Amino acid sequence: MTLFRAFRIHSDEAGYRAGIEAMSADALSPGEVLVKTAYSSVNYKDALAGTGKGRILRTYPLNGGIDVAGHVIASTDPAFKEGDAVLCTGSGLSETRDGGYGEYVRLDARWTIPLPAGLSLRESMILGTAGFTAALALLRMQDNRQVPALGPIAVTGASGGVGQLAIDIFSRAGYEVHAISGKADHFDVLRSLGASACIDRHQLVFSGKPMDSARFGGALDNVGGSMLSGLLPLISPYGNVAICGNAGGIAFDSTVMPFIIRGTSLLGIASAGTARDIRDSIWQHLASDWKPRHLERIATREVELDGLPGIFTRMLTGDSSGRTLVRINNTV
Repeated sequence: MTLFRAFRIHSDEAGYRAGIEAMSADALSPGEVLVKTAYSSVNYKDALAGTGKGRILRTYPLNGGIDVAGHVIASTDPAFKEGDAVLCTGSGLSETRDGGYGEYVRLDARWTIPLPAGLSLRESMILGTAGFTAALALLRMQDNRQVPALGPIAVTGASGGVGQLAIDIFSRAGYEVHAISGKADHFDVLRSLGASACIDRHQLVFSGKPMDSARFGGALDNVGGSMLSGLLPLISPYGNVAICGNAGGIAFDSTVMPFIIRGTSLLGIASAGTARDIRDSIWQHLASDWKPRHLERIATREVELDGLPGIFTRMLTGDSSGRTLVRINNTV
């Protein structure tokens, strides 16, 4: 194989730097499945890693990109053969091993998912870690007896990738969704994705009481901080709050009252290390009964490898919404 292009991240005596480089397949992280990349995506974690604004990588150098989808070109694992369409999210990509921002990637067979019927490679990367996270939250909430009859689901950070996909996924699954966002100019879009109500974060006032009148049956919180503190007293008896982000801070104030009076559950959503059997189940849901109905509307932009730095900057300054698809090879 000739040299190929990759967005590679370094941190050494010369400092932190990232950009397009030529590399060979022999330099890729070890793994059983060699894939020609079709698409990747941009997540907040990718922007932190690609700019050095967050300590994401545990070893250097590595190719960025925590999501990847493409076609197998070689495999030493009999479960995969040349030409198979596959995807992978998290599972050490752009953390302990080379990620999806390269024309080729070598994957660990344990975490390589055959593309399920009902999804294209492109659709799988519009979903990516963001869609997987939203679906994992729904799975965990339903495992803990969340049902639509408990009341509407509040989705915070609703204009972001996880938020928009969560609106679509939860509404597809039969839940009423109330979108909370600081970007009121995005409300029409959020309603078009399935939100029955939109709440301006800047006008949302919490009472500060340990308990308040129940307003939501549950919540998917991308924000943390004071938002999480304010939501907990508003959850209906035996509702769940799934927490998957910390845009508003990693600390929050609360009391035991929502937990011991109403039986509220706080569920942590850690998508990167999800067990394989749960991954398989979630991707089957995302290809069928939970498949978002508005994926192309949620994919608000598409870039190639050269466009990554600009997208990272926009994402870290809050000037982005929806999902950014990364087209790497001209493969559908």
